[in-house]
Amino acid sequence: MPRSPDTTPEAEAIQFEIYRKMGPARRTVLAAQMSEEARAITLAGIRHRHPEYDAETAKWALFRILVGDELFARAWPAAPLVAA
Repeated sequence: MPRSPDTTPEAEAIQFEIYRKMGPARRTVLAAQMSEEARAITLAGIRHRHPEYDAETAKWALFRILVGDELFARAWPAAPLVAA
């Protein structure tokens, strides 16, 4: 059974083989790019759900999603607790 429900086992095997052939530096770069893309997609979702948010408010909502409410409140006590 594939780990990803939308990927066939054959495609997943090829993908993992490509990852295995990459060096650690390339895998690190790829992971950073994927993380950046995931944040951009999440931020776009926030902006879609809350078109009234300016860029700064949308970023606060993103940070809240990324670290959770408890850590968000502790890390940025003066920040607005906006809906994500």
